[in-house]
Amino acid sequence: MRDYDDIIAFLGEWGPFQRLIFFLLSASIIPNGFNGMSAVFLAGTPEHRCRVPASANLSREWLNASIPLEERDGRLVPQRCRRYSLEALANFSARNLVPGRDVNLSQVEQEKCLDGWEYSRDPYLSTIVSEWNLVCDDDWKTPLTTSLFFVGVLLGSFVSGQLSDRFGRKSVLFATMGVQTGFSFLQIFSTSWEMFTVLFVLVGMGQISNYVVAFILGTEILGKSVRIIFSTLGVCIFFAIGYMLLPLFAYFIREWRMLLLALTVPGVCCVPLWWLIPESPRWLISQGRFEEAEVIIRKAAKMNGVPAPAILLDPVEKQDMQAKQQKGLLLDLFRTRNIATITVFSLLLWMFTSIGYFGLSLNTPNLHGDAYLNCFLSAVIEVPAYVIAWLLLRNLPRRYSIAGTLFLGGGVILFIQLVPPNLNILSVILVMLGKFGITSAFSMLYVYTAELYPTIVRNMAVGATSMSSRVGSIIAPYFVYLGAYDRFLPYIVMGSLTVLIGILTLFLPESYGNPLPETFEEMLRVKGFRNRKHTYKIGSSKQSELNSRNMRASL
Repeated sequence: MRDYDDIIAFLGEWGPFQRLIFFLLSASIIPNGFNGMSAVFLAGTPEHRCRVPASANLSREWLNASIPLEERDGRLVPQRCRRYSLEALANFSARNLVPGRDVNLSQVEQEKCLDGWEYSRDPYLSTIVSEWNLVCDDDWKTPLTTSLFFVGVLLGSFVSGQLSDRFGRKSVLFATMGVQTGFSFLQIFSTSWEMFTVLFVLVGMGQISNYVVAFILGTEILGKSVRIIFSTLGVCIFFAIGYMLLPLFAYFIREWRMLLLALTVPGVCCVPLWWLIPESPRWLISQGRFEEAEVIIRKAAKMNGVPAPAILLDPVEKQDMQAKQQKGLLLDLFRTRNIATITVFSLLLWMFTSIGYFGLSLNTPNLHGDAYLNCFLSAVIEVPAYVIAWLLLRNLPRRYSIAGTLFLGGGVILFIQLVPPNLNILSVILVMLGKFGITSAFSMLYVYTAELYPTIVRNMAVGATSMSSRVGSIIAPYFVYLGAYDRFLPYIVMGSLTVLIGILTLFLPESYGNPLPETFEEMLRVKGFRNRKHTYKIGSSKQSELNSRNMRASL
Protein backbone atom coordinates (compact mmCIF):
# COMPACT_ATOMS: atom_id res chain seq x y z
CA MET A 1 0.00 0.00 0.00
CA ARG A 2 1.24 3.52 -0.83
CA ASP A 3 2.12 5.85 2.01
CA TYR A 4 0.93 9.44 2.25
CA ASP A 5 4.03 10.91 0.57
CA ASP A 6 3.39 8.68 -2.46
CA ILE A 7 -0.27 9.73 -2.60
CA ILE A 8 0.52 13.47 -2.78
CA ALA A 9 3.68 13.15 -4.91
CA PHE A 10 1.79 14.56 -7.94
CA LEU A 11 1.46 17.93 -6.14
CA GLY A 12 5.19 18.59 -6.33
CA GLU A 13 7.37 19.87 -3.51
CA TRP A 14 7.31 23.68 -3.77
CA GLY A 15 4.17 24.90 -5.52
CA PRO A 16 1.99 27.89 -4.54
CA PHE A 17 0.09 25.73 -2.02
CA GLN A 18 3.25 24.63 -0.20
CA ARG A 19 4.68 28.16 -0.23
CA LEU A 20 1.47 29.56 1.25
CA ILE A 21 1.40 26.97 4.04
CA PHE A 22 5.13 27.46 4.69
CA PHE A 23 4.96 31.21 5.20
CA LEU A 24 1.60 31.39 6.97
CA LEU A 25 2.52 28.77 9.57
CA SER A 26 5.97 30.32 10.01
CA ALA A 27 4.45 33.78 10.50
CA SER A 28 2.11 32.41 13.18
CA ILE A 29 5.23 31.66 15.25
CA ILE A 30 6.36 35.31 15.58
CA PRO A 31 4.23 36.02 18.70
CA ASN A 32 5.89 33.02 20.36
CA GLY A 33 9.23 34.80 20.11
CA PHE A 34 7.72 37.78 21.94
CA ASN A 35 6.10 35.85 24.74
CA GLY A 36 8.77 33.20 25.18
CA MET A 37 11.40 35.68 26.36
CA SER A 38 9.27 38.64 27.47
CA ALA A 39 10.11 37.97 31.13
CA VAL A 40 13.63 39.25 30.44
CA PHE A 41 12.19 42.80 30.36
CA LEU A 42 8.81 42.45 32.07
CA ALA A 43 10.53 41.02 35.17
CA GLY A 44 13.78 42.96 34.92
CA THR A 45 15.23 44.07 38.24
CA PRO A 46 16.34 47.73 38.21
CA GLU A 47 18.90 49.12 40.63
CA HIS A 48 17.24 49.94 43.95
CA ARG A 49 17.94 51.16 47.47
CA CYS A 50 15.94 51.74 50.63
CA ARG A 51 13.66 54.75 50.56
CA VAL A 52 14.22 57.39 53.21
CA PRO A 53 11.01 59.39 53.73
CA ALA A 54 11.08 63.17 54.00
CA SER A 55 9.46 62.85 57.44
CA ALA A 56 12.77 61.47 58.78
CA ASN A 57 14.02 65.11 59.12
CA LEU A 58 17.63 64.32 58.20
CA SER A 59 20.20 66.87 57.16
CA ARG A 60 21.61 66.59 53.63
CA GLU A 61 24.81 65.02 54.97
CA TRP A 62 22.96 62.33 56.92
CA LEU A 63 20.50 61.74 54.07
CA ASN A 64 23.43 61.01 51.73
CA ALA A 65 24.99 58.68 54.33
CA SER A 66 21.76 56.88 55.27
CA ILE A 67 22.48 53.80 53.10
CA PRO A 68 25.43 51.48 53.95
CA LEU A 69 27.92 50.78 51.19
CA GLU A 70 29.02 47.41 49.88
CA GLU A 71 31.53 46.27 47.28
CA ARG A 72 29.97 45.01 44.07
CA ASP A 73 31.93 44.27 40.89
CA GLY A 74 34.94 46.07 42.34
CA ARG A 75 32.98 49.25 43.21
CA LEU A 76 31.49 50.63 46.42
CA VAL A 77 27.75 51.05 45.89
CA PRO A 78 24.72 51.53 48.20
CA GLN A 79 23.26 48.35 49.64
CA ARG A 80 19.94 47.28 48.13
CA CYS A 81 18.18 45.86 51.17
CA ARG A 82 19.55 47.63 54.27
CA ARG A 83 19.72 51.16 55.67
CA TYR A 84 20.97 52.73 58.88
CA SER A 85 18.39 53.09 61.65
CA LEU A 86 16.47 56.30 60.91
CA GLU A 87 15.86 56.87 64.61
CA ALA A 88 19.62 56.89 65.27
CA LEU A 89 20.33 59.07 62.22
CA ALA A 90 17.66 61.58 63.23
CA ASN A 91 19.30 61.85 66.67
CA PHE A 92 22.75 62.41 65.12
CA SER A 93 21.34 64.95 62.67
CA ALA A 94 19.57 66.90 65.46
CA ARG A 95 22.86 67.09 67.38
CA ASN A 96 24.67 68.44 64.25
CA LEU A 97 27.12 65.53 64.21
CA VAL A 98 29.01 64.83 60.97
CA PRO A 99 28.92 61.28 59.52
CA GLY A 100 32.35 59.65 59.31
CA ARG A 101 33.99 62.32 61.47
CA ASP A 102 31.90 62.42 64.64
CA VAL A 103 30.16 59.09 64.13
CA ASN A 104 31.68 55.75 63.06
CA LEU A 105 29.07 54.48 60.60
CA SER A 106 30.20 50.86 60.95
CA GLN A 107 28.88 50.91 64.52
CA VAL A 108 25.46 52.37 63.67
CA GLU A 109 22.54 49.95 63.87
CA GLN A 110 21.04 48.86 60.54
CA GLU A 111 17.46 47.97 59.60
CA LYS A 112 15.46 46.64 56.66
CA CYS A 113 13.78 48.88 54.09
CA LEU A 114 10.74 49.60 56.25
CA ASP A 115 9.48 52.41 53.98
CA GLY A 116 9.91 50.63 50.64
CA TRP A 117 12.48 51.23 47.94
CA GLU A 118 13.62 53.80 45.44
CA TYR A 119 14.14 52.34 41.95
CA SER A 120 16.41 53.56 39.22
CA ARG A 121 14.49 54.46 36.04
CA ASP A 122 17.39 53.36 33.88
CA PRO A 123 17.15 51.15 31.92
CA TYR A 124 13.53 50.34 32.87
CA LEU A 125 10.86 52.92 33.65
CA SER A 126 8.85 50.21 35.38
CA THR A 127 8.72 46.42 35.60
CA ILE A 128 6.66 44.01 37.66
CA VAL A 129 9.60 44.02 40.10
CA SER A 130 9.31 47.75 40.80
CA GLU A 131 5.49 47.59 40.60
CA TRP A 132 5.14 45.03 43.39
CA ASN A 133 8.53 45.33 45.15
CA LEU A 134 9.84 41.88 44.23
CA VAL A 135 13.22 42.54 45.83
CA CYS A 136 15.16 41.64 48.97
CA ASP A 137 13.01 39.25 51.04
CA ASP A 138 10.67 38.82 48.07
CA ASP A 139 13.34 38.47 45.39
CA TRP A 140 12.51 34.75 45.10
CA LYS A 141 9.32 35.74 43.32
CA THR A 142 11.22 37.01 40.27
CA PRO A 143 12.70 33.67 39.09
CA LEU A 144 9.48 31.99 40.22
CA THR A 145 7.52 34.23 37.84
CA THR A 146 9.55 32.96 34.90
CA SER A 147 9.45 29.38 36.16
CA LEU A 148 5.66 29.47 36.47
CA PHE A 149 5.41 30.72 32.89
CA PHE A 150 7.32 27.61 31.88
CA VAL A 151 5.06 25.51 34.10
CA GLY A 152 2.28 26.71 31.82
CA VAL A 153 4.45 25.82 28.84
CA LEU A 154 4.93 22.34 30.30
CA LEU A 155 1.18 21.85 30.76
CA GLY A 156 0.57 23.15 27.25
CA SER A 157 3.11 20.72 25.80
CA PHE A 158 1.25 17.84 27.37
CA VAL A 159 -2.29 19.00 26.59
CA SER A 160 -1.66 20.21 23.04
CA GLY A 161 -0.30 16.88 21.89
CA GLN A 162 -3.30 14.91 23.07
CA LEU A 163 -5.89 17.50 22.01
CA SER A 164 -4.55 17.92 18.49
CA ASP A 165 -4.24 14.16 18.01
CA ARG A 166 -7.89 13.88 18.95
CA PHE A 167 -9.56 17.05 17.63
CA GLY A 168 -7.26 17.99 14.77
CA ARG A 169 -4.24 20.21 14.22
CA LYS A 170 -6.01 23.30 12.87
CA SER A 171 -8.64 23.69 15.62
CA VAL A 172 -6.12 23.35 18.42
CA LEU A 173 -3.65 25.67 16.64
CA PHE A 174 -6.08 28.58 16.55
CA ALA A 175 -7.56 27.86 19.97
CA THR A 176 -4.10 28.11 21.52
CA MET A 177 -3.37 31.29 19.54
CA GLY A 178 -6.43 32.78 21.21
CA VAL A 179 -5.31 31.61 24.64
CA GLN A 180 -1.85 33.13 24.21
CA THR A 181 -3.07 36.49 22.89
CA GLY A 182 -6.15 36.84 25.10
CA PHE A 183 -4.47 36.16 28.41
CA SER A 184 -1.46 38.30 27.48
CA PHE A 185 -3.88 41.17 27.03
CA LEU A 186 -5.52 40.49 30.39
CA GLN A 187 -2.12 40.65 32.09
CA ILE A 188 -2.05 44.37 31.37
CA PHE A 189 -4.79 44.84 33.95
CA SER A 190 -3.09 42.81 36.69
CA THR A 191 -3.53 44.34 40.13
CA SER A 192 -1.12 42.03 41.97
CA TRP A 193 1.85 39.77 41.40
CA GLU A 194 -0.37 36.75 42.07
CA MET A 195 -2.85 37.77 39.35
CA PHE A 196 -0.06 38.47 36.87
CA THR A 197 1.56 35.10 37.55
CA VAL A 198 -1.65 33.06 37.19
CA LEU A 199 -2.31 34.71 33.82
CA PHE A 200 1.34 34.13 32.86
CA VAL A 201 0.86 30.40 33.40
CA LEU A 202 -2.09 30.45 30.97
CA VAL A 203 -0.07 32.45 28.44
CA GLY A 204 2.65 29.81 28.66
CA MET A 205 0.12 27.07 27.96
CA GLY A 206 -0.98 28.80 24.76
CA GLN A 207 2.52 29.77 23.71
CA ILE A 208 4.03 26.32 23.41
CA SER A 209 0.80 24.68 22.21
CA ASN A 210 0.70 27.05 19.28
CA TYR A 211 4.36 26.37 18.47
CA VAL A 212 4.15 22.58 18.67
CA VAL A 213 0.91 22.26 16.70
CA ALA A 214 2.09 24.67 13.98
CA PHE A 215 5.26 22.61 13.64
CA ILE A 216 3.35 19.33 13.37
CA LEU A 217 0.81 20.76 10.92
CA GLY A 218 3.55 21.99 8.60
CA THR A 219 5.50 18.74 8.95
CA GLU A 220 2.48 16.70 7.90
CA ILE A 221 1.32 18.91 5.02
CA LEU A 222 4.67 19.70 3.38
CA GLY A 223 6.76 17.25 1.40
CA LYS A 224 9.95 15.67 2.66
CA SER A 225 12.44 18.12 1.13
CA VAL A 226 10.49 21.20 2.27
CA ARG A 227 9.74 19.69 5.67
CA ILE A 228 13.32 20.16 6.86
CA ILE A 229 13.47 23.76 5.62
CA PHE A 230 10.18 24.51 7.36
CA SER A 231 11.36 23.00 10.64
CA THR A 232 14.58 25.02 10.70
CA LEU A 233 14.63 28.05 8.40
CA GLY A 234 10.86 28.47 8.66
CA VAL A 235 9.51 27.96 12.16
CA CYS A 236 12.76 28.63 13.99
CA ILE A 237 13.85 31.76 12.12
CA PHE A 238 10.41 33.33 12.47
CA PHE A 239 10.63 32.59 16.20
CA ALA A 240 14.02 34.34 16.19
CA ILE A 241 12.45 37.31 14.37
CA GLY A 242 9.94 37.64 17.18
CA TYR A 243 12.76 37.27 19.70
CA MET A 244 14.79 40.01 17.93
CA LEU A 245 11.82 42.37 17.90
CA LEU A 246 11.39 41.94 21.67
CA PRO A 247 14.47 44.04 22.72
CA LEU A 248 13.61 46.52 19.95
CA PHE A 249 10.11 47.05 21.37
CA ALA A 250 11.45 47.04 24.93
CA TYR A 251 14.07 49.69 24.09
CA PHE A 252 11.43 52.17 22.96
CA ILE A 253 8.66 51.09 25.37
CA ARG A 254 10.15 50.87 28.86
CA GLU A 255 6.93 50.69 30.86
CA TRP A 256 5.90 47.08 31.33
CA ARG A 257 2.15 47.44 30.77
CA MET A 258 2.51 49.32 27.49
CA LEU A 259 5.23 46.90 26.38
CA LEU A 260 2.90 43.98 27.04
CA LEU A 261 0.14 45.68 25.04
CA ALA A 262 2.49 46.15 22.08
CA LEU A 263 3.53 42.49 22.23
CA THR A 264 -0.08 41.22 22.10
CA VAL A 265 -1.03 43.11 18.93
CA PRO A 266 0.67 40.70 16.43
CA GLY A 267 -1.39 37.80 17.80
CA VAL A 268 -4.60 39.52 16.69
CA CYS A 269 -3.23 39.72 13.16
CA CYS A 270 -3.15 35.90 12.99
CA VAL A 271 -6.97 35.59 13.12
CA PRO A 272 -7.48 35.75 9.30
CA LEU A 273 -5.17 32.75 8.90
CA TRP A 274 -8.10 30.50 9.91
CA TRP A 275 -9.53 30.84 6.39
CA LEU A 276 -6.18 30.18 4.71
CA ILE A 277 -4.60 27.27 6.63
CA PRO A 278 -6.22 23.83 6.06
CA GLU A 279 -6.41 20.81 8.33
CA SER A 280 -3.69 18.19 7.94
CA PRO A 281 -4.76 15.64 5.27
CA ARG A 282 -2.35 13.16 6.82
CA TRP A 283 -4.17 13.45 10.17
CA LEU A 284 -7.58 13.19 8.48
CA ILE A 285 -6.51 9.97 6.75
CA SER A 286 -5.22 8.58 10.05
CA GLN A 287 -8.72 9.23 11.46
CA GLY A 288 -10.45 7.54 8.53
CA ARG A 289 -11.87 10.85 7.21
CA PHE A 290 -10.81 10.19 3.62
CA GLU A 291 -13.33 12.44 1.86
CA GLU A 292 -12.22 15.54 3.78
CA ALA A 293 -8.59 14.73 3.06
CA GLU A 294 -9.31 14.34 -0.65
CA VAL A 295 -11.04 17.74 -0.78
CA ILE A 296 -7.97 19.45 0.67
CA ILE A 297 -5.57 17.59 -1.62
CA ARG A 298 -7.64 18.46 -4.70
CA LYS A 299 -7.73 22.14 -3.69
CA ALA A 300 -3.95 22.02 -3.34
CA ALA A 301 -3.67 20.49 -6.82
CA LYS A 302 -5.87 23.26 -8.24
CA MET A 303 -3.76 25.95 -6.54
CA ASN A 304 -0.56 24.36 -7.87
CA GLY A 305 -2.05 24.05 -11.36
CA VAL A 306 -1.52 20.29 -11.62
CA PRO A 307 -4.17 17.68 -12.52
CA ALA A 308 -5.27 15.43 -9.67
CA PRO A 309 -5.80 11.71 -10.29
CA ALA A 310 -9.44 10.72 -10.72
CA ILE A 311 -9.06 8.39 -7.76
CA LEU A 312 -6.67 9.48 -5.02
CA LEU A 313 -7.41 6.53 -2.73
CA ASP A 314 -8.94 3.42 -4.20
CA PRO A 315 -11.42 1.44 -2.05
CA VAL A 316 -8.87 -1.27 -1.30
CA GLU A 317 -6.40 1.30 0.05
CA LYS A 318 -9.10 2.89 2.18
CA GLN A 319 -10.04 -0.47 3.63
CA ASP A 320 -6.41 -1.26 4.34
CA MET A 321 -5.88 2.15 5.95
CA GLN A 322 -9.06 1.81 7.98
CA ALA A 323 -7.95 -1.61 9.15
CA LYS A 324 -4.60 -0.15 10.15
CA GLN A 325 -6.07 2.77 12.12
CA GLN A 326 -4.81 2.58 15.66
CA LYS A 327 -5.50 4.84 18.61
CA GLY A 328 -2.38 6.00 20.36
CA LEU A 329 -2.01 6.50 24.09
CA LEU A 330 0.78 8.13 26.05
CA LEU A 331 1.76 4.69 27.38
CA ASP A 332 2.42 3.58 23.80
CA LEU A 333 5.63 5.64 23.96
CA PHE A 334 6.91 3.13 26.56
CA ARG A 335 5.17 -0.11 25.48
CA THR A 336 8.27 -2.01 24.28
CA ARG A 337 11.87 -1.92 25.46
CA ASN A 338 13.19 -0.29 22.30
CA ILE A 339 10.49 2.37 22.21
CA ALA A 340 10.87 3.05 25.94
CA THR A 341 14.65 3.44 25.60
CA ILE A 342 14.23 5.87 22.71
CA THR A 343 11.60 7.85 24.60
CA VAL A 344 13.63 8.12 27.82
CA PHE A 345 16.76 9.22 25.94
CA SER A 346 14.70 11.72 23.96
CA LEU A 347 13.19 13.15 27.15
CA LEU A 348 16.64 13.68 28.66
CA LEU A 349 17.97 15.16 25.44
CA TRP A 350 15.19 17.74 25.29
CA MET A 351 15.41 18.63 28.99
CA PHE A 352 19.17 19.20 29.19
CA THR A 353 19.27 21.10 25.89
CA SER A 354 16.44 23.30 27.14
CA ILE A 355 18.34 24.11 30.34
CA GLY A 356 21.27 25.36 28.29
CA TYR A 357 19.15 27.32 25.82
CA PHE A 358 16.89 29.11 28.30
CA GLY A 359 19.61 29.51 30.91
CA LEU A 360 21.80 31.42 28.45
CA SER A 361 18.84 33.40 27.06
CA LEU A 362 17.51 34.52 30.45
CA ASN A 363 20.99 35.42 31.65
CA THR A 364 21.58 38.08 28.96
CA PRO A 365 20.74 41.06 31.26
CA ASN A 366 23.50 39.90 33.63
CA LEU A 367 26.19 39.99 30.94
CA HIS A 368 28.62 42.87 30.65
CA GLY A 369 27.22 45.78 28.63
CA ASP A 370 23.78 46.98 27.57
CA ALA A 371 20.89 44.60 28.40
CA TYR A 372 18.96 45.45 25.22
CA LEU A 373 21.97 44.92 22.97
CA ASN A 374 22.90 41.64 24.66
CA CYS A 375 19.34 40.34 24.28
CA PHE A 376 19.33 41.39 20.62
CA LEU A 377 22.66 39.63 20.00
CA SER A 378 21.32 36.52 21.75
CA ALA A 379 18.42 36.55 19.28
CA VAL A 380 20.51 37.36 16.20
CA ILE A 381 22.93 34.49 16.85
CA GLU A 382 20.01 32.10 16.47
CA VAL A 383 19.64 32.90 12.75
CA PRO A 384 23.04 31.47 11.66
CA ALA A 385 22.45 28.65 14.16
CA TYR A 386 19.26 27.68 12.33
CA VAL A 387 20.95 27.95 8.93
CA ILE A 388 23.72 25.62 10.08
CA ALA A 389 21.12 23.24 11.53
CA TRP A 390 19.32 23.18 8.17
CA LEU A 391 22.55 22.39 6.31
CA LEU A 392 23.40 19.64 8.79
CA LEU A 393 19.92 18.10 8.50
CA ARG A 394 20.21 18.09 4.70
CA ASN A 395 23.60 16.47 4.49
CA LEU A 396 24.57 14.61 7.66
CA PRO A 397 23.06 11.98 10.00
CA ARG A 398 20.88 13.39 12.77
CA ARG A 399 22.75 11.88 15.72
CA TYR A 400 26.16 13.21 14.76
CA SER A 401 24.79 16.65 13.87
CA ILE A 402 22.99 17.08 17.20
CA ALA A 403 25.83 15.61 19.27
CA GLY A 404 28.44 17.76 17.50
CA THR A 405 26.60 21.03 18.11
CA LEU A 406 25.99 20.08 21.74
CA PHE A 407 29.70 19.38 22.23
CA LEU A 408 30.48 22.79 20.72
CA GLY A 409 27.98 24.65 22.90
CA GLY A 410 28.83 22.82 26.12
CA GLY A 411 32.58 22.97 25.61
CA VAL A 412 32.58 26.72 24.95
CA ILE A 413 30.44 27.39 28.03
CA LEU A 414 32.85 25.42 30.21
CA PHE A 415 35.73 27.50 28.82
CA ILE A 416 34.18 30.79 30.09
CA GLN A 417 35.54 30.25 33.62
CA LEU A 418 39.10 30.51 32.24
CA VAL A 419 38.58 34.00 30.77
CA PRO A 420 40.36 36.79 32.76
CA PRO A 421 38.00 39.27 34.50
CA ASN A 422 39.24 42.19 32.39
CA LEU A 423 38.20 40.48 29.11
CA ASN A 424 34.45 40.90 29.49
CA ILE A 425 33.89 41.17 25.75
CA LEU A 426 35.51 37.76 25.22
CA SER A 427 33.12 36.29 27.80
CA VAL A 428 30.13 37.71 25.90
CA ILE A 429 31.49 36.27 22.65
CA LEU A 430 31.88 32.83 24.20
CA VAL A 431 28.36 32.97 25.64
CA MET A 432 26.99 33.79 22.19
CA LEU A 433 29.02 30.97 20.63
CA GLY A 434 27.69 28.56 23.24
CA LYS A 435 24.17 29.81 22.51
CA PHE A 436 24.86 29.20 18.80
CA GLY A 437 25.73 25.53 19.35
CA ILE A 438 22.88 24.77 21.74
CA THR A 439 20.35 26.58 19.55
CA SER A 440 21.43 24.57 16.50
CA ALA A 441 20.92 21.34 18.44
CA PHE A 442 17.59 22.50 19.86
CA SER A 443 16.18 23.31 16.42
CA MET A 444 17.09 19.86 15.11
CA LEU A 445 15.29 18.04 17.94
CA TYR A 446 11.83 18.73 16.49
CA VAL A 447 12.75 17.18 13.15
CA TYR A 448 14.53 14.25 14.74
CA THR A 449 11.70 13.41 17.14
CA ALA A 450 9.03 13.75 14.43
CA GLU A 451 10.97 11.33 12.24
CA LEU A 452 11.22 8.69 14.96
CA TYR A 453 7.51 8.29 15.76
CA PRO A 454 4.49 7.28 13.62
CA THR A 455 1.58 9.58 12.68
CA ILE A 456 -0.87 8.35 15.31
CA VAL A 457 1.39 9.41 18.19
CA ARG A 458 3.79 11.78 16.45
CA ASN A 459 2.21 14.91 17.86
CA MET A 460 1.94 13.23 21.25
CA ALA A 461 5.62 12.26 21.13
CA VAL A 462 6.72 15.77 20.15
CA GLY A 463 4.43 17.16 22.84
CA ALA A 464 5.78 14.78 25.50
CA THR A 465 9.43 15.45 24.68
CA SER A 466 8.72 19.15 24.42
CA MET A 467 7.07 18.86 27.83
CA SER A 468 10.34 17.40 29.11
CA SER A 469 12.20 20.38 27.71
CA ARG A 470 9.85 22.62 29.68
CA VAL A 471 10.91 20.90 32.87
CA GLY A 472 14.37 22.13 31.92
CA SER A 473 13.06 25.63 31.22
CA ILE A 474 11.34 25.69 34.63
CA ILE A 475 14.67 24.89 36.28
CA ALA A 476 16.69 27.27 34.05
CA PRO A 477 15.87 30.53 35.95
CA TYR A 478 17.39 29.02 39.07
CA PHE A 479 20.55 28.14 37.15
CA VAL A 480 20.77 31.86 36.42
CA TYR A 481 20.13 32.53 40.12
CA LEU A 482 23.24 30.47 40.97
CA GLY A 483 25.26 33.39 39.67
CA ALA A 484 24.53 35.20 42.93
CA TYR A 485 26.89 32.74 44.64
CA ASP A 486 29.53 32.37 41.92
CA ARG A 487 29.26 34.00 38.51
CA PHE A 488 30.86 30.98 36.81
CA LEU A 489 28.69 28.35 38.52
CA PRO A 490 25.77 28.56 36.04
CA TYR A 491 28.14 28.04 33.12
CA ILE A 492 29.91 25.09 34.75
CA VAL A 493 26.64 23.26 35.46
CA MET A 494 24.99 24.04 32.12
CA GLY A 495 28.11 23.20 30.15
CA SER A 496 28.56 19.86 31.93
CA LEU A 497 24.94 18.81 31.33
CA THR A 498 25.16 19.82 27.67
CA VAL A 499 28.28 17.74 27.03
CA LEU A 500 26.75 14.77 28.88
CA ILE A 501 23.58 14.73 26.80
CA GLY A 502 25.67 15.08 23.65
CA ILE A 503 27.28 11.76 24.54
CA LEU A 504 23.90 10.08 25.19
CA THR A 505 22.62 11.29 21.81
CA LEU A 506 25.09 9.00 20.05
CA PHE A 507 23.18 5.97 21.41
CA LEU A 508 19.88 6.95 19.77
CA PRO A 509 18.76 5.38 16.45
CA GLU A 510 19.33 7.12 13.13
CA SER A 511 16.37 8.41 11.08
CA TYR A 512 18.26 10.14 8.28
CA GLY A 513 17.00 9.15 4.81
CA ASN A 514 13.88 7.28 6.00
CA PRO A 515 10.22 8.19 5.24
CA LEU A 516 7.99 9.26 8.09
CA PRO A 517 6.60 6.12 9.72
CA GLU A 518 2.81 5.75 9.66
CA THR A 519 2.51 2.90 12.18
CA PHE A 520 4.55 1.41 15.01
CA GLU A 521 5.51 -1.46 12.72
CA GLU A 522 7.16 1.03 10.36
CA MET A 523 8.76 2.82 13.29
CA LEU A 524 10.51 -0.40 14.28
CA ARG A 525 11.99 -0.67 10.78
CA VAL A 526 13.83 2.63 11.11
CA LYS A 527 17.56 2.02 10.88
CA GLY A 528 19.13 1.49 14.30
CA PHE A 529 16.19 -0.17 16.04
CA ARG A 530 16.46 -3.67 17.41
CA ASN A 531 13.96 -6.47 16.79
CA ARG A 532 12.98 -4.93 13.47
CA LYS A 533 10.74 -7.80 12.48
CA HIS A 534 8.67 -7.67 15.65
CA THR A 535 5.00 -6.87 15.01
CA TYR A 536 3.52 -4.34 17.39
CA LYS A 537 -0.18 -3.77 18.08
CA ILE A 538 -1.19 -0.73 20.06
CA GLY A 539 -3.31 -1.40 23.09
CA SER A 540 -2.92 -5.17 22.89
CA SER A 541 0.19 -5.98 24.82
CA LYS A 542 -1.27 -9.22 26.16
CA GLN A 543 -1.96 -10.43 22.64
CA SER A 544 1.59 -9.48 21.67
CA GLU A 545 2.95 -11.53 24.56
CA LEU A 546 0.81 -14.50 23.50
CA ASN A 547 2.05 -14.20 19.92
CA SER A 548 5.62 -14.09 21.15
CA ARG A 549 5.13 -17.25 23.20
CA ASN A 550 3.57 -19.05 20.23
CA MET A 551 6.44 -17.98 18.03
CA ARG A 552 9.02 -19.26 20.51
CA ALA A 553 7.08 -22.51 20.85
CA SER A 554 7.03 -23.03 17.08
CA LEU A 555 10.79 -22.48 16.95
